[in-house]
Amino acid sequence: MTVDPTKDWGGKRYHAFSRYLRMKHGERVWKVALDAGMTCPNRDGAVGTGGCVYCRREAHSPQGRTPPPINEQIAKGIERLRGIRSAERFIIYFQSGTNTYAPVEDLQALFGTIREFGGVVGMAVGTRPDCLGDDVLDVLTEFTSDYEVWLELGLQSSNDETLRAINRGHDLDTFLDAFQRVRRYPLNICVHLIFGLPGEDRETMLSTIRLLSGLHPEGVKIHPLQVLRGTKLEEAFSKGDLNLLPMSEFVEIVCDALELLPRETTIQRLTAEAPADQLISPKWCSDKNALLNAIESELEKRNSRQGLKYSQ
Repeated sequence: MTVDPTKDWGGKRYHAFSRYLRMKHGERVWKVALDAGMTCPNRDGAVGTGGCVYCRREAHSPQGRTPPPINEQIAKGIERLRGIRSAERFIIYFQSGTNTYAPVEDLQALFGTIREFGGVVGMAVGTRPDCLGDDVLDVLTEFTSDYEVWLELGLQSSNDETLRAINRGHDLDTFLDAFQRVRRYPLNICVHLIFGLPGEDRETMLSTIRLLSGLHPEGVKIHPLQVLRGTKLEEAFSKGDLNLLPMSEFVEIVCDALELLPRETTIQRLTAEAPADQLISPKWCSDKNALLNAIESELEKRNSRQGLKYSQ
């Protein structure tokens, strides 16, 4: 008898992270996003300056503003979610900047703040593959006995030419080395990808997905390339030197990607949300529900689902 995996996915045709968390913890789990004030080695000169061409650090932390203390951010975030969502379970998400780019003593204190709060079931830490020494992985592992720990690892593309073009500051081999070293630890890996990067066609994007399918990460985040104010991409876009994916094409490529990914891999994001006053293009990114509905509709039209074309 053929098993229909969509029954385990709450009727969706892909393995949504929200569903995974609900099944594991018995109720909905909410993320509390933080800004720890971290910089990046691709900004401070350690590996480069200026950051990635699409990155606007101030989109999360306005220039000249020091973020509030982490314990204050967590307390306010939990209070807000309890008030408007009746939330009881939380993942603390160190989101902005490169959140392992600090001395290990500072990281221990930073991450240790989550122990002050009830209802926290997990921690997610966003970072780069060139900022993951074994000492950092040791620190993160200290939390795995009490929390579900996710390491959100930025790759964006597996194509080295693309990585150079976007001033990423590392190559594919750096990512692969970091990925394999993390595999020695009891940490969950979520890989970040961007579709529609300059110079990439459908096959280039899907070659990245095929690579990830072979690595079998626990999670994947995909979002379309966006042009934000104050980024290097803004200048290229204003000159007409940048072609962005239309929504219909993005939807088709995402569905192609989902078909190739293992069914066990959780899909943690298929869109991106930027402040309306910062988003220049594409404007269709502003309607998250419409995009997610379009992806689900395309999968339904194909009579397809995540993992349908996955081969180990």
